[in-house]
Amino acid sequence: MSKLLKKIEIRMRDKWRFLLLVAGLFFTGGATALAETPDAALDRLLGDARLEAETPGTCEKPDNDRLVRIFCEGSIRAGIREKYPLFGTLEGDERFGYGVDVARAIALRLGVEPAFTRVKAATRIPLLDEDKIDVVLATMGHNTQRDSQARFIRPHYYQSETVLIGPKELQVAGWKDIAGRSICVTIGNGSNAQMISHQARLMLFEEATVLPVRLADETCMLAAQDNSFFASYFTDEDFARRFETKFGFAQVPWGMGVANTGSDRLAQALDLMSQIFHRTGVFLEIGRKNSIATGFLEHQQEVWTRPECNTADGNSNVECVLPPLDAALEPTSFVHRVVAAEKWMSEKTGLSVSLPMFKTVPAWTLFQSGILNSLYLVVGALGATLFFALLLGALQSTENAFVQWIFKVLTVILQSSPVVLTVVIAAALAQEFFSYSSMVAIGAAIVALGLMNGSNAGQAIGEAMHTLHAENAGKDVAETELFGRAVSRSATQIVSFLINAAKGTPVAAFIGAPELLSALTDITSFASGRATTYTMLLLFYVLVVMIVVWLCGRLRGVLERRHA
Repeated sequence: MSKLLKKIEIRMRDKWRFLLLVAGLFFTGGATALAETPDAALDRLLGDARLEAETPGTCEKPDNDRLVRIFCEGSIRAGIREKYPLFGTLEGDERFGYGVDVARAIALRLGVEPAFTRVKAATRIPLLDEDKIDVVLATMGHNTQRDSQARFIRPHYYQSETVLIGPKELQVAGWKDIAGRSICVTIGNGSNAQMISHQARLMLFEEATVLPVRLADETCMLAAQDNSFFASYFTDEDFARRFETKFGFAQVPWGMGVANTGSDRLAQALDLMSQIFHRTGVFLEIGRKNSIATGFLEHQQEVWTRPECNTADGNSNVECVLPPLDAALEPTSFVHRVVAAEKWMSEKTGLSVSLPMFKTVPAWTLFQSGILNSLYLVVGALGATLFFALLLGALQSTENAFVQWIFKVLTVILQSSPVVLTVVIAAALAQEFFSYSSMVAIGAAIVALGLMNGSNAGQAIGEAMHTLHAENAGKDVAETELFGRAVSRSATQIVSFLINAAKGTPVAAFIGAPELLSALTDITSFASGRATTYTMLLLFYVLVVMIVVWLCGRLRGVLERRHA
């Protein structure tokens, strides 16, 4: 009996062990199913898209999503840089760089060919929106400002920070040292707004490769760009001997970008692929091949091998992915009305109008100060032109032949000099005597414009004086009376050059004067809507010149009547 009970006990124990084993397998299997691997999820997603592309009639549909269309066309269109050493370079027909090789690895995993399109910082997102490329791989920092403009792939495929580069002898150690200084940057750089907020003046270029050249020829005393860009230049002994990194800021992860519409499945596929490429070391291997700094990639490989990250939904785990750089600018109190106006104009006219100068506090502040400074500049240029016209007219009509000759030569020199060069020389001379500031730049521009236009008007007054001397030979007419008549006779020329001075004020932007052209250039360096912005600039100056023409017409009438 005891033996029978013992057998039953053993069987019952085995039965429970069996049930526990089955339960364990069930729950383990269920957990595995819930935590699908990125590899399995990617295979399933790509398999479904391929099957859809192979379905008769699918590839003829104009509205199919971008992943399906990639399989239909057998290629993926990647937007890359062509003048960004180590990351995207074109030499002859050969392309090199980290971004280029990442695009090739993506195409290989998809089983299609890569098709490359050159993009710049200012064109990479617009080309996505225009459906001219499928994915951006162009050193694009992922910040909160861009989050609404494109769908960023996560995990990120690289990371950098903006650095300020300048000559070793230039004393720049922090933000307080850049106020009023001109910094050469590229259009569309996300860190431009931060520099502007510290009162820096920006000189904009389309391509980053221009920056080292402009540093070398001293057009730029400071240049700002990603540290990844300048990495290759510091391997050059001459460059490293002359220049150094002053300080860095705005550390930002780089994201591949796809369009906000029509790219849901493509984005999911690239998300999963990026996880796999980090975990398996594909990104790291490509980085080492292209001799870029790999600290970020090594750390990311560790992150994506963790069990909690190595899942199909790991890219939504805040413990695994990096947040975008917080680059949100403070909105204006009336931004909602601006957005409503843009929408209304788009609906009524069919034109896409963007008004960035009214949407954020930094842009609105720049816009207001730009208008005020432009008005100061116009008024100052008009006053300086009239002053120099009278002064040079009097000096050219003096009885002293030597004085006449000196100022006639000066007039010829001023008349022969390009206006931009004259303004630049005036600014350089001003900085010899004063510390650089916005007001010094505006003052230099006023003097330069006044001299150039006043010399022409003064010549007309001088010639009128000589004619009047001849006409009044032997008559007892006071010199002041003759001078007044000469000014009246020259009224048309004086008015013409006063108008010319008003029209020439935007040239002050070349020396960093913060007038409206310079302010709008700064605004478009970190915001969209360049066409609308510069149209507003044109309308502003047309209105200003119209007012000046009207006032000058009144002035001419007064001058002509006074000595008629």
